Amino acid sequence: MNKYACIALLLFLSCESKKHDNDRIALIDQYLKGQQQHFQFNGNVLLAENGEVIYQKSFGMANYYEQRPLNDSSVFELASVSKQFTATGILLLMEQGKLKLTDTLQKFFPELPYKHITLKHMLTHTSGLPAYEDLVDEKWDHNKIAFNGDVIKMLAKEKPPVLFQPGEKWEYSNTAFMLLASIIEKVSGQSFKEFMANQVYQPLGMRHTRIYNTRRSGEVIDNYAYGFVWSDSLSTFVLPDSMKQLRFVYYMDGIQGDGITNSTASDLLKWDRAVKNHTLLTKTTTDEMLSPQALSDTTINEYYGYGVFVGENENGKYISHSGGWPGYSTNLSRYVDKDRTIILLSNNNSNAPAIEQALARILSGMPVQMPYQHHEVQVDSISLSAFAGKYRSGGSIINLKFKRDTLYRRFSSGYKQILLPESTTKVFVKGRTDRQIEIEREPDGKASYFLIDHGIKKELSRIQ
Repeated sequence: MNKYACIALLLFLSCESKKHDNDRIALIDQYLKGQQQHFQFNGNVLLAENGEVIYQKSFGMANYYEQRPLNDSSVFELASVSKQFTATGILLLMEQGKLKLTDTLQKFFPELPYKHITLKHMLTHTSGLPAYEDLVDEKWDHNKIAFNGDVIKMLAKEKPPVLFQPGEKWEYSNTAFMLLASIIEKVSGQSFKEFMANQVYQPLGMRHTRIYNTRRSGEVIDNYAYGFVWSDSLSTFVLPDSMKQLRFVYYMDGIQGDGITNSTASDLLKWDRAVKNHTLLTKTTTDEMLSPQALSDTTINEYYGYGVFVGENENGKYISHSGGWPGYSTNLSRYVDKDRTIILLSNNNSNAPAIEQALARILSGMPVQMPYQHHEVQVDSISLSAFAGKYRSGGSIINLKFKRDTLYRRFSSGYKQILLPESTTKVFVKGRTDRQIEIEREPDGKASYFLIDHGIKKELSRIQ
């Protein structure tokens, strides 16, 4: 092949690659616009490959009351995505020789009645510590904002028992990360807010990122994305403060470490690059942070490192964490093999983790059902009752009940989620959730059941 033929081939391949990239981005945009139009997705999205932004867009409002739109610098509460920052604070102190991961909780808080729990247990959710949320809900004055010190005093006084012995099993613990933030304060001699700003956010140029504690104190951040929730009774989005059942957003608003980091999508990409390039921590420590320390989900073989989940799915090996708090749903993921970063920040409780999975599939060239408007139709009771049963989807159980001509999903909490018929073979969740269940029948009458979750179709195993 002569040099002109080689040049022509390279140009052709380059054009084909660019066309493929443009097609993926067009599908991403179509999908997200559909989520906004049909399911009221509201938030910021950033996608990057090899650290380069390939898609970034804002959808909807930063404040519904003021009709102020989001932009690419809007600041969001990250909720549990914050945990990787708290973990990094502990690891920085470890590298500075100021603590060890084998140190026990009682070394720092001898007044707490929890023995043999190490910092590593706490970083990996294997501590067995009781949930502070239950204690604050029961014992705290709900007209006051609780801070870490208040919770620690309550734990010392009330002495709620451990859930299991340290290292015995894995169970997600906000208490552990609240205490880790307080340990950072004790060891560093700085407030958690000051330490994280000085040691993490400022060195990485994350100028919009901070510990924000608390907006209810009167402090206002410019360009803040206020978290809103849907009110069925008012048929509109409202601040969670106005809803009695979400009163805890006020009295738990001072607790740090398990959440309360606030940031932007662009700052989170800087963070993602710093983790990949071990900018803050040494490569050895970063590798330890991102290694599978504790098995968190046996059904999908997912592990927890220090403040992050690690595993492998159809899109490849990943490092990920989601976050949820009334008004906020967040997700930060990186697919390691192809160095793809997906950042979703929603301030109206749109399902960021499920949408992230759909975007990852589109980037990988796999099929995703585009969002569309679902319409209820009349079907006979026999067709609708055929959906009733108990199904397994990964590690989740989906329990569908049919009663008084109504099909609903019953959750372990007792909550009932109504499903409406779209046809004799397909039902959809009533409301803002992009989720359907479909029956496919073979000519011999054999039925297969599928869950379509935010466009991703997965077969269900019927177990009852």
